[in-house]
Amino acid sequence: MLTLDKFEEASEKVREVTLETKLVYSDYFSEQTGNKVYLKPENMQFTGAYKVRGAYYKISTLSDEERSKGLITASAGNHAQGVAYAAKCYGCKAVIVMPTTTPLIKVNRTKSYGAEVVLYGDVYDEACAKAYELAEEKGYTFIHPFDDPVVATGQGTIAMEIFKELPLVEYILVPIGGGGLATGVSTLAKLLNPKIKVIGVEPAGANCMQESFKNGKVTTLPTVNTIADGTAVKTPGSNIFPYIQKNLDDIITIEDDELIGAFLDMVENHKMVVENSGLLTVAALKHLNVKDKRVVSILSGGNMDVITMSSVVQQGLIFRDRIFTVSVLLPDKPGELAKVADTLAKQQGNVIKLEHNQFVTTNRSAAVELRITLECFGTEHKEQIMDALERAGYKPKTVRTMI
Repeated sequence: MLTLDKFEEASEKVREVTLETKLVYSDYFSEQTGNKVYLKPENMQFTGAYKVRGAYYKISTLSDEERSKGLITASAGNHAQGVAYAAKCYGCKAVIVMPTTTPLIKVNRTKSYGAEVVLYGDVYDEACAKAYELAEEKGYTFIHPFDDPVVATGQGTIAMEIFKELPLVEYILVPIGGGGLATGVSTLAKLLNPKIKVIGVEPAGANCMQESFKNGKVTTLPTVNTIADGTAVKTPGSNIFPYIQKNLDDIITIEDDELIGAFLDMVENHKMVVENSGLLTVAALKHLNVKDKRVVSILSGGNMDVITMSSVVQQGLIFRDRIFTVSVLLPDKPGELAKVADTLAKQQGNVIKLEHNQFVTTNRSAAVELRITLECFGTEHKEQIMDALERAGYKPKTVRTMI
């Protein structure tokens, strides 16, 4: 059972390995939503995510014999680092099975804590099956990333810290992959205040808990497809599902495009890097149909590799019309490029890239294509630039392209 005594015990224990992640009041999101929004920045933990809490507490409850056998787990990254770090603290061997699609930064950081990494499968569920196979074969002690009430108790220590800082909190938004974090947070929150609302947030392309809720039983998705790799889980935990059913008030699902916008919001307004799974609760803020409430969004992690970060930023700028590409046709003769440049300059459009295609038609004197990638202030400014090009007689067309 997840009891208040156990949560208090876990809170004391995890202090040995966690950093203090004080709530951050968000003026930006509060103004956007009409609520008092606070962020719980678990992306600032030493391992880059909250997962060290559950891993460390679970390992602390094992016997010396269980630890001496070596530990094994499966994870898309954050639980891997939590187990690897906790195992290092206890002097245990750790083997981590990770999907082959895991970002390189998570693989390398897991190895940096001394763990042996095995890459297997395309999604978490396939990696987990392999980890169970290796545990049976080698005699390792398996540490489940979410379907373990003891691990969930460790994760729930986040709620203890939230209540200590913000006793009158009314809503807590928590990301859901397999359900361990949501189990711990919602159970403890309800123990401390039965009136509080705890809302789970899942990627729309990996909504295994939402489907399980609808069906009244643990349900496996046929496939998952989301950029939120840390929550790309086909099957939620069966051991913890009863706690979720009892204590979670609702589930919101988020499209990948919303996560891209949320990343830009966090970087520009809070100077924080939060991984896609951690951004679920940020994107969910605008889906809450409430006003004047004290809301806490748990930012579960910040382990995003640079290549993914670059792609997300680029896509976000394109989605918000901060960057766009326009195609114009013009005669192939001296001075035409200067005329286009002058038109753009008068509208304060900042040129990022030019592509000049002389072979768009066999009649070069009639027309060549000029593709211009521009930086602007947003949709209104983009429309002003397009109108100016239209008035200049260029018949501009926007082109969907990457930078």
